[in-house]
Amino acid sequence: MSAMRLGEDRAGAVLTLTLDYPARRNALAVPLRDALFTALEAAQGDAGIRALVLTGAGGTFCSGGDISGMDVSDAEQGRERMRRTHRIIRLMVGGRLPIVAAVEGWCVGAGLSMACACDTIVAAEDARFMAGFNKVGLMADLGLPFTLPARIGVARARQILLYPVPIAAVEAERIALVDRVVPKGGALAEAQLLAAGLAAQAALPIALTKRMLAEGLDAALERERDWQTMCFLSADHAEGRDAFLAKREPVFGQR
Repeated sequence: MSAMRLGEDRAGAVLTLTLDYPARRNALAVPLRDALFTALEAAQGDAGIRALVLTGAGGTFCSGGDISGMDVSDAEQGRERMRRTHRIIRLMVGGRLPIVAAVEGWCVGAGLSMACACDTIVAAEDARFMAGFNKVGLMADLGLPFTLPARIGVARARQILLYPVPIAAVEAERIALVDRVVPKGGALAEAQLLAAGLAAQAALPIALTKRMLAEGLDAALERERDWQTMCFLSADHAEGRDAFLAKREPVFGQR
């Protein structure tokens, strides 16, 4: 974790968690995922914490999964990888604490999944959103096939999941992908202000509302666990991973 860390900053009842992995633009490497799960689980058990903010360091929210660490070699390894990651999504979507995402810069792939697992998304005007999983031979994961349609509807979610086209912050707000757009550099302050407002409200109704809105998530994650494992072991993912690391365009469908 020397080259990556999860920052934790508490102000009253609000805990801010910051993804900080500068070498990979805050990509969700396995150690960073484990640190995030540990922090989220601890926050759930701390009665003094009543709201969370999730953000990224260095002007980027999250560039996606860490492709260099995707070395799944068999089905059980793939399923275990997904199980460990799904612990985070279950806590974010169905846990008791409301979460506000503060997005500056790129929010791509797994980063988009993390943002959509939050209850509110605040985006700086320079923010850019994209799914893009299919560019590396994978399906959308971390609950995105569940959370994205719930946020923007199935038709628009289909377009985002199928086409790797960046979406600017203003357009993201128009389609309800984000909830507020603020000037560049202002996302964190706005997110923390909203989180403080949530922290001042009655906690039980918020927790129960989150739990109700999360109904169906477990079944979706179980399907995702099996199907993404199939993708991990596919020839197309091998090609997509190699192409990404070599900084070239992938050529899919070859056997």
